[in-house]
Amino acid sequence: MKFLDRTKIYVKAGDGGNGAHSFRREKYVEFGGPDGGDGGKGGHVIARATDDLNTLIDYRYQQHFKAQNGKGGQGRQKTGAGGDDIIVLVPTGTEIYEEDEDTLIADLDKPGKEVLLAKGGNGGWGNLRFKTSTNQAPTRANPGHPGEERTVWLRLKLLADAGLVGLPNAGKSTFLSVVSAAKPKIADYPFTTLAPQLGVVRLGPGQSFVLADIPGLIEGAHQGAGIGDRFLGHVERCAVLIHLIDAGAEDVIESHRVIRGELEAYGHGLSEKPEILVLSKSDTVADEDLEEKRKALEAHAGKDVHVISAATQSGLDPVLTKALDACEHLKPSQMKPEEPSTDEDEPWRPDL
Repeated sequence: MKFLDRTKIYVKAGDGGNGAHSFRREKYVEFGGPDGGDGGKGGHVIARATDDLNTLIDYRYQQHFKAQNGKGGQGRQKTGAGGDDIIVLVPTGTEIYEEDEDTLIADLDKPGKEVLLAKGGNGGWGNLRFKTSTNQAPTRANPGHPGEERTVWLRLKLLADAGLVGLPNAGKSTFLSVVSAAKPKIADYPFTTLAPQLGVVRLGPGQSFVLADIPGLIEGAHQGAGIGDRFLGHVERCAVLIHLIDAGAEDVIESHRVIRGELEAYGHGLSEKPEILVLSKSDTVADEDLEEKRKALEAHAGKDVHVISAATQSGLDPVLTKALDACEHLKPSQMKPEEPSTDEDEPWRPDL
């Protein structure tokens, strides 16, 4: 299935129905008078988040969404039927922006969360509404109001607890395939991963987190080099970043500097997120060289450096345990709500 995380759509709410201009003309009714009913309301356009979707690919083939118009009023005080609403289903984690791509309308980060994108027009009043003591036979009836219309941008940000970052061929896809049931494409050439991948890491009963792998970054990605940094949005919601550096690289410090520079250039708080630093592919480097690179990287970064090999599955548990702890402590959804304070000494009193 193709992956699409950014698209533009046009939405148009339904127009309100016209009010009716009608008079009673019945046998044996001495004074007929006006009986025109109101028009029905136009349908709304509503965006709703669902877990049944994980990409915006459907909106590559349909970009226009129009709700139903309200029906016009009729004689005998009949109000027109309202137009049906239209529901635009988007993957959970989708952000909706105005046409300028800068003004955020809503962040649909929970299943079932919805937002009104375009409000349907009100129905027009029939001539019965305008009857007064001095105007017994009004000939005025209002037209329905037009529904709102707008162009919006949809941007999907995957909901993951932890994210993998690193240079191309740092071993991110192999790491994801080993620690989860995900099956990303793995090859020995750069930019094998062309779209974000998700996998669920399970460490034990009730101990799991979602891990996201994004395409590799290179220096200048924030300026469009390589695949660019457009996929970094998928790790914005992560509680922790797992930074993989190829142990076989000539200069691991430079590799770390490049990725940190791109995170800072991208902004949105990515450079401030907790980072788990990992030397990957340890099975391809001699023990002496590996230890020398680990110590140099620790001195440069000022934090512990884990050494792993996804191929031999060595050193994985400490990294995953540390990531799980970070997710449980830092993820907003894991925070417990404050318990309401109760004062037993204070007597009960009715609300006024």
